Amino acid sequence: MKFYIASSFQNIEAVRKVAETLKRKGFTHTYDWTQNEKASTASDLKRIGLAEKEAVGEANFLVVLLPAGKGSHVELGLALAMDKPVFLYAPDHRLEDSSTFYHLTEVTLCKGTRQELIDTINRSFSR
Repeated sequence: MKFYIASSFQNIEAVRKVAETLKRKGFTHTYDWTQNEKASTASDLKRIGLAEKEAVGEANFLVVLLPAGKGSHVELGLALAMDKPVFLYAPDHRLEDSSTFYHLTEVTLCKGTRQELIDTINRSFSR
């Protein structure tokens, strides 16, 4: 099973930890955007955007770590449009003030620890 993680630059360390844990469990990461520098040109934005779009398309599921930026929400929209399951990690987020898309049936809300997020993903794909 392949995954993609959407989040903001402020969550880089959390993204890396979740990705490493999922990879140790046998999942495949489609693209690690945390290796990129912040884009400074239109050409960089296009190159990174294309890579991220392809990675969401290749993934079997999307993980969104909140707080997330505008790019993450575009990736969420792509995953929903492609009928991919989404795991939304919102440990401290008040969902009453959130996006309507967080409440769709394709989205599994995960609160608590990152390990609980990993456990929820594992249970969803265990055979």
